[in-house]
Amino acid sequence: MLRYKVVETSTVTDEELEEIINNWVAAGWNFDGIQFAMRESSKRPAMAFVLFTRRGTEEPAGDEPGSE
Repeated sequence: MLRYKVVETSTVTDEELEEIINNWVAAGWNFDGIQFAMRESSKRPAMAFVLFTRRGTEEPAGDEPGSE
């Protein structure tokens, strides 16, 4: 069974996205992509949704990064 994880952030900087990706990959998730939510009045994204997947049937563990 393929499981999905979505991590939402309103701090859309390279440092924040790197930290999210590195933390979740280290916890056994595979990086799958990023979706950005844009503001109408700005070219900068207002939010980002970082997507991860992994195979398994186990229940979500509470020891994952930030328990997000």
